Amino acid sequence: MFKQKKGNGHRSVRPFRNAGFSAMLVLVLITGLLSACGSKSENAGEAQKEQPTTEASTTASSETAVTEGTTEETKGERTVKDDLGHDVIVPEHTERVFAPYLEDSLLTLGVKPVAQWASGTQGHVYLQDQLSGIPTLDFSSGLPSPEALMAYNPDFIILHTAQYAENGVYESYSKIAPTYVFTNASGDVEKSLQVIGDLLGKTAEAEKAIETYHAKVDDAKAKLATVTEGKKAAIIRFAPRGISMMGGNYFSGYVVYQQLGLGKPALVQTENSATVSTEVLPEIDADFIFTVEQGPGSMKEMTDTKVWNSMPAVKAGHVYAVEPAPWLGGGLIAYGHVIDDTLKALTQ
Repeated sequence: MFKQKKGNGHRSVRPFRNAGFSAMLVLVLITGLLSACGSKSENAGEAQKEQPTTEASTTASSETAVTEGTTEETKGERTVKDDLGHDVIVPEHTERVFAPYLEDSLLTLGVKPVAQWASGTQGHVYLQDQLSGIPTLDFSSGLPSPEALMAYNPDFIILHTAQYAENGVYESYSKIAPTYVFTNASGDVEKSLQVIGDLLGKTAEAEKAIETYHAKVDDAKAKLATVTEGKKAAIIRFAPRGISMMGGNYFSGYVVYQQLGLGKPALVQTENSATVSTEVLPEIDADFIFTVEQGPGSMKEMTDTKVWNSMPAVKAGHVYAVEPAPWLGGGLIAYGHVIDDTLKALTQ
């Protein structure tokens, strides 16, 4: 560059007779050219300094964007209080849910658990077509140990009753994953379904399921109206621990009495259940009897008696054996089975 500029400088200067003056003029020109080149070099240097600065700025912006993205994910978490007053951190997304005895509600929302409740190796019979391949955890001797649960790597745990959280279970389970505890999810199935839907980001699915279920109830009531008006039904549960008649607050009793509108026998007007013995059979003022047998042979001792066979509902042939699992189930799928069984028994 300098040679080319210098050459141009010589061509632009005319020869003078005064050699000293000519030499001075050449020196001034060369000095100017050097100064200009120096200025350009400094400018180039400044430009090179700016380039890394721009890259650093871009990198910093990218890092800021990543940080902001992480912050958004953190913000996606929220804290709620469960029925027992625990602060529960609810993840923005849950993929591996453990909710023993709430499988009905999970499936209603389109969610399959990482493991299912079971007594021995048997889970909810009426749900097994949808829970095929889901491992079972035995609750017959209490809740599974934390070590057993950890093998399924849940990212959210829901316990359907406060009893499940006793004896240090909540403290152990909540170390594995955020754990939400209901006082009794079966007390109000629709409300608990809404809560679970909110916890799992399935609010719309919960509302849709409830709407569909209400339509089923209304349709069934219309079909039963001419058959059940002024009539009463008894739901007698034959279990290894004893025989009882179900009231109207839980399970199938809630569906039959509060939703379908059949009358309750006097023995369960104010109680949620009543112990049944041969002596009280004549007091059961029921036009229809639904029998729920838990364990083969548990009915025979009572149903073979003269007292049983003298009951008006029995003599009229209005005794209907039903599958125990859905009639003792707490969820809209179970409730749907109860409606179907009631319609089949009383309208066909």
